[in-house]
Amino acid sequence: MITGTGASAHPAGTSIVRGRHILTRALDDDIVETLDDAAILQVDGRIAAIGPFADISASHPGIEIIGNADSLVIPGLVDSHHHVGMTPVQLGSPDLPLELWLTHQIRHRGPDPYLDTLYSAFELIASGVTAVQHLGRMMPAPVTGWPEHASAVIAAYRDIGMRVSYACCNRDQHRLVYADDDVFIATLPTGLREEASAFLRRTHFRLEDFETDYLQPMIERFGARSDPLVRLWLAPINLERASDRLLTLTSEWARKYGIGIHLHLSETPYQKEFSRRRFGKSSVAHLADIGFLGPHLTLGHGTWVDENDLDLIHGHGVCICHNASSNLRLRSGIAPVKEFLKRGIPVALGIDEAGLNDDRDMLQEMRLVKHLHCVPGLYETPLTPAQIFRMATENGANATGFGADIGSIAIGKRADLVVLDYAGMTRPFTADTVSPVMTLIHRAKTEHVTATMIEGRVVYRDGRFTFVDREAVFAALGADLDRPDRPDELARAGFSRRILPFIEDFYRDWDLPEPTPWYRLNGR
Repeated sequence: MITGTGASAHPAGTSIVRGRHILTRALDDDIVETLDDAAILQVDGRIAAIGPFADISASHPGIEIIGNADSLVIPGLVDSHHHVGMTPVQLGSPDLPLELWLTHQIRHRGPDPYLDTLYSAFELIASGVTAVQHLGRMMPAPVTGWPEHASAVIAAYRDIGMRVSYACCNRDQHRLVYADDDVFIATLPTGLREEASAFLRRTHFRLEDFETDYLQPMIERFGARSDPLVRLWLAPINLERASDRLLTLTSEWARKYGIGIHLHLSETPYQKEFSRRRFGKSSVAHLADIGFLGPHLTLGHGTWVDENDLDLIHGHGVCICHNASSNLRLRSGIAPVKEFLKRGIPVALGIDEAGLNDDRDMLQEMRLVKHLHCVPGLYETPLTPAQIFRMATENGANATGFGADIGSIAIGKRADLVVLDYAGMTRPFTADTVSPVMTLIHRAKTEHVTATMIEGRVVYRDGRFTFVDREAVFAALGADLDRPDRPDELARAGFSRRILPFIEDFYRDWDLPEPTPWYRLNGR
């Protein structure tokens, strides 16, 4: 295993971060507070002073200065919904509707979790992401093996110096389709029926074991916020695959341990139809009935929601994580983000498995969100750069458990900062009427990120990572995967190919909701 020098072994010390413009926080939907020719003093990972560069530098001579008079400085960005390192496309799965895509992925080779995590962390950090909500893979039983896998993922983030809110996704029903496992298996041919039963037996676990064999050991190791880079979260994978009992226990664990929950919800039209069939109401309405909603909860996607759902989400203080690229790639639909914002529902941003370029570029994701939600018509107002800036910073921090520490630039906050080449973004000419935040949303690319600072440490500068050797990780990851399939991988791949046509047939007679354009939610 490659561990590099490890960020935690290096104290942050003291440094000055300088910018032609510093974007501190969104004041409202239109204005981002901007300081010109300013600087930030960080001491031991915490912001100690903010002011004119001339004053800060004069008061602290001889201190390392990061950035220059042509830089743009912003708070670290937050990817509030992330799963894997190597993308599904890289491992052999094309973009498919979610209900088929997950089964197709059964045939993937399993990369080393530490190396796999570093792979995507490189891409995230290079695009200015300093914190991530990592929603870990669903694991086979026994639960006693889950802490080791989770610890390897967390170790990767700690070694590279990145902030992570980690949740192990779990499920206890409907493992192949949105129906009871035994009922679906009974419809399969005899040989495949036995194969599917054997496959599912490996996924069964006692719900109580999740707390005793996974959650408690993880809390003992990473809880109590003893490590500023790590938060623990809970993540039943989605409503369809989590029983009411699992959801109720998850709420109890969240209260008991003081942690939050991330739940995929209403991602696809099939999931909306599932709730109509199973509960006679929407997924959100059912969650309200069982007492699951609250400000501790972030809902991933929320693509297929109605007016009543929006009122419930707002009334319970729930956050939505918008995954624009994923929704487009998997043909899930377009979430009603403008309707969320009209009601005051906080929206964070996630890249999910990968963005449109099959990578983790948060700068591009912000730009996609800006343009995706432009309603046709002369008199419609698009999302503003300030709104998108807030989604990627403050709202993301709140959605992942880091809201008290990051998400804005203020004295006392942790020093998670991104320095970009503002001159490069505006070259050869940009009108003075174009604000710095507008430039960021419309023109910033990963090539403009000159430094990413997390907890006061520069973890990335001028294309190089400080604590982990990217090329060595790539070489090790390639060696780990570029080999003949193992027997278990061959068996899983064969099962995936054999079962996939039956899963597709299962949904053939479902009556899906009418694909009403998202901008007509209010009956326009």
